[in-house]
Amino acid sequence: MGDDDGRRQRRARNRDAVVDALLSIVAGGDLAPSADAVAARAGLSTRSLFRYFDDVDDLCRAAIARQHERVAALVERPAVTDGTLDARARDVVERRVELFDAMGDVGRLARLRAPFQPLIADGLTTVRRLLRQRMATALAAELEALGPAATAALDAADVLCSFEAYGLLREELGRDHDAAVEAMVAGIVALVASVVPSR
Repeated sequence: MGDDDGRRQRRARNRDAVVDALLSIVAGGDLAPSADAVAARAGLSTRSLFRYFDDVDDLCRAAIARQHERVAALVERPAVTDGTLDARARDVVERRVELFDAMGDVGRLARLRAPFQPLIADGLTTVRRLLRQRMATALAAELEALGPAATAALDAADVLCSFEAYGLLREELGRDHDAAVEAMVAGIVALVASVVPSR
């Protein structure tokens, strides 16, 4: 192995160590860790940290991208289109909640950084669009029967089981995982159950 290859591998290892350090700190609840804290967790000096990243925002982008890679399979799973309305709504909610739990505090960090980081904002928009499309597919029969009101109903259902709504249920209202799921499923079913007989 040549010197250049060795340097590239060390750089990649150190860059990964910094990203892992940030993710670890954020998972511990600190959504705004200092460069000093990240460097210490990674076993590097603060000065050397910025050999691998332009600034803290660049590091946050890399960490959020890493977490998105880890949960990509959860985002991309196809919707369930068979079964009762309740079963389809429950599948939508349970899959979203699984994704939200997997993202954890990194999801909160992404939302905090999104207004200032177009790349992060674009990533969140892409994920939200995919989740909305999955919901539209799962509830296609009910939404079709709503006619012109379908968009508003889908908007409401989408908000009812958003990352933010889940956080409100868990943290502000103190609901446990199962109670939060039940509340979101009930909300979706109530929106559309009277339109098409359950099937």
